[in-house]
Amino acid sequence: MAVTASMVKELREMTGAGMMDCKKILVEADGNMDKAIELLREKGLAKAAKKAGRVAAQGLVKFAISEDGTKAAMVEVNSETDFVAKNEEFIIFVEGLAKLALDNEAADLEAFSALPFEGSTVKDVLTEKIAKIGENMNIRRFTRMDQTGVKYVGYLHGNGKIGVVVGLETEAPISDVSVCGKDVAMQVASMNPKFLDESQVDPEYLENEKKILVQQALNEGKSADIVEKMVTGRLKKELKETCLVEQKFVKDNDLTVKQYVENTAEEIGKSIKVVSMARYEVGEGIEKKEENFAEEVAKQMGN
Repeated sequence: MAVTASMVKELREMTGAGMMDCKKILVEADGNMDKAIELLREKGLAKAAKKAGRVAAQGLVKFAISEDGTKAAMVEVNSETDFVAKNEEFIIFVEGLAKLALDNEAADLEAFSALPFEGSTVKDVLTEKIAKIGENMNIRRFTRMDQTGVKYVGYLHGNGKIGVVVGLETEAPISDVSVCGKDVAMQVASMNPKFLDESQVDPEYLENEKKILVQQALNEGKSADIVEKMVTGRLKKELKETCLVEQKFVKDNDLTVKQYVENTAEEIGKSIKVVSMARYEVGEGIEKKEENFAEEVAKQMGN
């Protein structure tokens, strides 16, 4: 498969590896992006795979939470430009959808789009907004959370570019856990953990990471008899970075998130446990339109 400048650009953005390294690896991987990412990591040229890459999709994330904190909902609506995302009418529209999601139990986007809204349906109101504003928009996703015995707290970053809702299992009233919940939600927004804790780690993900770490160790010239021990240690370290409760608490690096939550629980005299999290980032995973930068990359590569 021919390796194009835009493919090199995409891999570089996803991994932070050098341009020529990206080109060589893509050739070696016969243009397979996922394989190229793994090869870069095995060679120690990329720390992690940001598979979503940089995205250009615009829009807003908004959430709605019941007054007692027992229910929460979050929605992402995309627009073509940031200008529209800052439009007051668009903002009110997305906030209205978040409240609608909170008060209904639609199973999927199709059911959600058919819900009554502003004297019509969600689908028809969206069509009207598109016609009025003159830009394509779509309701990309939503979630609703209402687990028994759980209080929900949310945090919006960048005026709705990132939205997070976390669930805290506790008997305490929402007023006692709102600060703690917001701090944890800010942690999720900032550090983007893959999993809540080690019990939720996908076995397939774990096996794949182990394979990469083994190859890294072998490439470093380590003897086979100590590779297993090294990989176990490295994997444990990585899990501390990818599991929310094991991460260093961003507001106090002397504590883990779990320790911070336990300290808060001790202060209020009620147990608290982080049991769920939802994080939406506007446009994540949506393939963006190619820019002229690809041409610039081609020139530098001599293509």
